[in-house]
Amino acid sequence: MFNNFVKPRRVVITGFGCVTPIGIGRENFWTALRHGESGVRQIESFDVSDSKVKIAAEIKGFDWEAELNAKDRKHVSRTVPLALRAAREAVKDAKIETEELSLAERQNFGVVLGTGGGGLEFTERQYKYWFTGEENKASVYTIPASTHGGLSSELSMVFGLHGLSHIVSTGCTSSTDAIAYAAQNIALGKHDFMLTGGVDAPIARGILEGFNLMTVLTDDWNDEPQRASRPFSANRSGIVLGEGAWIFVLETLDGALSRNAKIYAEIKGYGSTCDAYHRVRLQENGNEPARAMQIAMQDANVSPEEIDYINLHGTSTQLNDRIETQAVKNAFGKRAYKIPASATKSQIGHPQGASGAAGIGAALLALNENIIAPTINLDVPDEECDLDYTPNAAKEKADVKIALCNCIGFGSKNSALILGKI
Repeated sequence: MFNNFVKPRRVVITGFGCVTPIGIGRENFWTALRHGESGVRQIESFDVSDSKVKIAAEIKGFDWEAELNAKDRKHVSRTVPLALRAAREAVKDAKIETEELSLAERQNFGVVLGTGGGGLEFTERQYKYWFTGEENKASVYTIPASTHGGLSSELSMVFGLHGLSHIVSTGCTSSTDAIAYAAQNIALGKHDFMLTGGVDAPIARGILEGFNLMTVLTDDWNDEPQRASRPFSANRSGIVLGEGAWIFVLETLDGALSRNAKIYAEIKGYGSTCDAYHRVRLQENGNEPARAMQIAMQDANVSPEEIDYINLHGTSTQLNDRIETQAVKNAFGKRAYKIPASATKSQIGHPQGASGAAGIGAALLALNENIIAPTINLDVPDEECDLDYTPNAAKEKADVKIALCNCIGFGSKNSALILGKI
């Protein structure tokens, strides 16, 4: 398997694109992060008048039809135009003209995306057509478009990329794991370029009610949606669903330098563990999330003292935020209290399998602009959540060199990535 393997190649991020509830495009996303804006609003895409939860972080002002040929619009899930828009920005940002690539270059350019729900909202839409007498509106491609694996193929086809085309679906850690998998393929010399990141669009009526059955969504802030997502605040009461796509171009450091590409960060280390405990709950001790962070630091060959910023999973549930706080303490000891951290979900809600990629997008702001994005709505101190979460307002931190991005998912999965400046 590794006959041609000599030494791992260093892997860097040279392109970044996104479509988010707080801004379309990297610069708009970063500006909104700096200003502590919330993307949580009353749901408008379907009727929630009789729903317990009426809010989510929906993307506004996105022309999804512009990303697709007219003949394709009824045949794909919302995740496809989201991913395409973000990928097009990322490729342009990396100054790559895909139409000018040779066949050999296309064969060494892969796609690896992380998603939790994939095309579930599309499938739900098809069921509605079938069971309400509107079969003529249903797509002939219901099966492939509902299957997670087809999502990466949509990008491969649009950009003409013949490298591997894979989906990683591991719950909330999906995009963290996908980016690590993509980086490993480049490091091992299997591919030279990768389009990677995360996309999810779980805001649909059936999905909303499924989350309601688990009693993990907050219904306390229907009248004040922008205050609803409040990680680590004592009066937090649950998740706010979100959606979005955060896509990156990865390549070798040597390749990026040779073509004078902008380098956002190096992917330095990765760690992943499983509590092996419960379908949705974490073990109270926080040991396995801590171990994922420690493995990532070991993989990156960095010490806890070298971490300048932590992007936290921060879902706004009582259990998750408390255990993640304990996990950071387990991983960093006393150093945990000195590292600035923040929870991007306070601004964008919970985009499920795209969570890790969203956190990396925020970490790149810290690494490239020395700006730590805030955890907004952190109004009431919680004695069990007592770290530096950068409450309510962004702050400058001189020379952020190394960032850790943490993710915790359903099935008690844990993953962490380490990013560093070149």
